[in-house]
Amino acid sequence: MRELVNLTGMVLKASPVGDNDRRLVLLTRERGKITAFARGAKRPGSQLMGVTRPFVFGNFRLYEGRDACNLQGADVLNYFAEITLDMEATCYGSYFLELADYYGRENLEAAELLLLLYQSLRALLKPAIPNPLVQAVFELRSMVINGDYTEHPPRPVSDSANYAWEYIIASPLESLYTFTLAPEVLEELRHCVELNKRRFIDREFHSLKILNVLEQTVSQSGHVKS
Repeated sequence: MRELVNLTGMVLKASPVGDNDRRLVLLTRERGKITAFARGAKRPGSQLMGVTRPFVFGNFRLYEGRDACNLQGADVLNYFAEITLDMEATCYGSYFLELADYYGRENLEAAELLLLLYQSLRALLKPAIPNPLVQAVFELRSMVINGDYTEHPPRPVSDSANYAWEYIIASPLESLYTFTLAPEVLEELRHCVELNKRRFIDREFHSLKILNVLEQTVSQSGHVKS
């Protein structure tokens, strides 16, 4: 008899399989990144339809298989619906999911990365925190969790940017998004994070390309997060 397991996690990816099913990639606190199939999730009226979308966070009930799990149901704690209704937030959030997928490992608990992802998506909904700052914080702390970072910025920076770097590295995850930076300091920080990414990450992210185009458009239009 197959064993039913309960895992806390978030849907990173959801893709169609055949006419009625979906294939999910979940980042779970207990077992890291796992693949799960949601049978019949695309059928009208299916109880799995609403819980098999990216950004859904909750407790997932799964039957374990040899190579993948089958989703039996889920108790959703947060749909992050506000993110999906905002194009800019969706672009940032999609990139966060993609980076979490890159760093997620199978059969290795991912409590810290999952909490970082959750807190970062929440930060996208805070008008007082600029989305580019949320991105820089998420990127750097993701690299820290996986050991891909330097103790100090990779180039000389102002005292404020250096302090921000050290704060992001060392502060509790619950306190990460409790500050803002002057525009010039934020640019210093972002440049250093980008240098760190080039050194440690060997992949191009599709969602990041879209995000960069959006950011250029936002910059040219003078739109700010509200």
